[in-house]
Amino acid sequence: MNELVIMHNKQAVTTSLRVAEVFGKDHKHVLETISNLAAEKSAAKFFAEATYDNRGKQYPMYYMNRDGFTLLAMGFTGKKALQFKISYINAFNSMETQIKTGYVIPGSYAEALKLAASQAEQIEDMKPKALFADAVATSHTSILIGDLAKLIRQNGVDIGQNRLFAWLREHGYLIGSGDRRNMPTQRAMDLGLFDIKERTFQNPDGSVRITKTTKVTGKGQQYFINKFLQKEAV
Repeated sequence: MNELVIMHNKQAVTTSLRVAEVFGKDHKHVLETISNLAAEKSAAKFFAEATYDNRGKQYPMYYMNRDGFTLLAMGFTGKKALQFKISYINAFNSMETQIKTGYVIPGSYAEALKLAASQAEQIEDMKPKALFADAVATSHTSILIGDLAKLIRQNGVDIGQNRLFAWLREHGYLIGSGDRRNMPTQRAMDLGLFDIKERTFQNPDGSVRITKTTKVTGKGQQYFINKFLQKEAV
């Protein structure tokens, strides 16, 4: 298997081509998904447009860093997909260690990835839920609460967006009533579990409208997934 993660412009990255190959996806569908993600200004920085040569013709592809891969792979489900995600995380770790320390990984990238694969095999005996939580912990990208519900559900916990909102209000993480309903409580903000994204829109009459959206931080994703996994284990 070719390298999952490579060094490009002094950064650990992977490519849309490699992701499509590993996860068994059609490359054009991967490109469409990335294009939709990159349309969001806060996510665009995780992806870089590029081209590749195929029989003398140039075709589009993307480079992506760890956070870009995390966003893209968030919707890939199934046991095999989970193991591929773990392999990618290990590959990113190996490459980033080399970049930060300046030490050359013994042998070649292929050998380093064999080591990563070996590490993945050693943790296969762990519960898939624990593996999934570890993978999510690497994300530095805030996501919507609905997306958090999908992540939790993918890991075997039966919950949807509305029930997750209700649970967060009931347990004091979101405000339960009033103008600030579903905004984070001060306790939750102090824990670093959420951030608030503000957008400004101009109405046809010239007035300005500000919307606020609650998003779950990387720390919050790990925190809540662990909460639900522990609950399921009881």
